[in-house]
Amino acid sequence: MLRIINRQTNPYFNIALEEYLLKNLPEECFMLWHSEPSVIIGKHQNALAEINLPFVRSRSIKVVRRISGGGTVFHGPGNLNFTFIRKGEPGKMIDFRKHTEPVIGFLNDLGIPARFEGKNDIRVNGLKVSGNAEHVFKNRVLHHGTLLVDAELGTLKEAISVQPNRYIDKSIQSVRSSVANISDFTAVKTSFDQLMVMLDNYLESFFGKVEDYVLKESDKEQVHKLVKEKYALWEWNYGYSPDYEFHGETELDIGRVKLALQVKKGRIESAAFSGVQLPGHWQDLARDMQGGYHQYDEIVKLAGKHLILQGNDMDLANCLIPLFF
Repeated sequence: MLRIINRQTNPYFNIALEEYLLKNLPEECFMLWHSEPSVIIGKHQNALAEINLPFVRSRSIKVVRRISGGGTVFHGPGNLNFTFIRKGEPGKMIDFRKHTEPVIGFLNDLGIPARFEGKNDIRVNGLKVSGNAEHVFKNRVLHHGTLLVDAELGTLKEAISVQPNRYIDKSIQSVRSSVANISDFTAVKTSFDQLMVMLDNYLESFFGKVEDYVLKESDKEQVHKLVKEKYALWEWNYGYSPDYEFHGETELDIGRVKLALQVKKGRIESAAFSGVQLPGHWQDLARDMQGGYHQYDEIVKLAGKHLILQGNDMDLANCLIPLFF
């Protein structure tokens, strides 16, 4: 068993590193790591339907799609991530209970009554402290999870707070759960760094013989290549979303304006405004939106070209985002 030494906090790099290790490192391994504030969505989710876009943009929070399924999680300060890559037999590799066993054992040793509950959660007194997901590649399985140590739960909640029924699709929907930090359940307060070392020591004992693996320059080059060609791209993080319908509306000086979109592979196939009697330039905007991406910068550029907004309508975050996203 290899222990991957990774000090990076860039979420693009860290999520790309997991894929690289799964597909290129023959040995079994584990890795403890943390990232800058970021929203990590499941492979089959609709990114825009899972995030609070105004909040995410205002805080410069990155949105990254991972290769495993499941729901959306938030990474950031106080959130410890763990990755296990194991070999297995066909048909037996997806096993959340097995792969969460060492983390639950560690928490129990700290006196925290953690349990495996639901499909893939670790909970304490019914509150979620860890979400997990898995992905199979050939005869190997990637299991990764979050562990809320002393995370900023307010930021977490706000970043993934969404309005229902705006996006209609067949994507995997996140199930919002009540969450808690494990620091709320420890008798002795332990810092994030201390707890990370303690979990690392526990995993070394759990897995037996463990050897450190420091990323080589060739490893880093391949991971950065994967970031450049996949994980930092809008086409992967947003455009990969399943086809969807979008229905938005907002109140402007001219009255309530509604928008209906049909989006396929990130591109707008049809756009139609409705509501009040709209001037012709709104229909010009709808025409120009068709064929383009349902992407913030592109939409704002087109809106700026066609719309002349006055007064409170100049506030894009308050007026246009609810209409277009």
